Amino acid sequence: MSARTGILLVVSGPSGSGKTTLCRQLADSGEAHYSISCTTRGPRPGEMHGKDYHFLSEEDFQTRLRAGEFLEHAVVHGNLYGSLKSEVISFLQAGTDVVMDIDVQGADQIRSCPDPEIQCAVVDLFVMPPSEEELHARLAGRGTDSTETVALRMTNALEEMSHWHRYGYCLLSSSKAQDYQQFQALVTAERLRVSRMKRI
Repeated sequence: MSARTGILLVVSGPSGSGKTTLCRQLADSGEAHYSISCTTRGPRPGEMHGKDYHFLSEEDFQTRLRAGEFLEHAVVHGNLYGSLKSEVISFLQAGTDVVMDIDVQGADQIRSCPDPEIQCAVVDLFVMPPSEEELHARLAGRGTDSTETVALRMTNALEEMSHWHRYGYCLLSSSKAQDYQQFQALVTAERLRVSRMKRI
């Protein structure tokens, strides 16, 4: 055996579930490349272009979409989101794990992607909040959204949560430390798959 191919960690869950924190923590520790999504929504306070998202105009997004540059794309909360192929495939080929924080629509598109490299690499995880009450508290506690926006996000979150059974893995969120410990265990196990090993 020599090197292995990379894992494509597709992580979904409603806003406030903690999925973005998990993905960022794995990437910040040097364990994976964080695939930065494109979006047409405006940046939230503290968000930076090229670090949190690639913030694009709708025209630019549509141009890239027509050119086939996206691995997946979706409309979420009235805005366009998408993952660039260039943020994923070259890393997988080099044996680098890639972590993606995407919604359930995007996850469905990646599962149905005909590219054999993607099919071999995909590991999908749904992060489930501990309860509806805790989820609402997390969304309201951000302090960046209006009451109406929080209510809309809560409605959308409940709909997203109904798709958890489509995923290979489901993590019931508790503390940040415990969630990350379980996430790391999943990554470690997937790295040991014989199907990812390259022969020399």
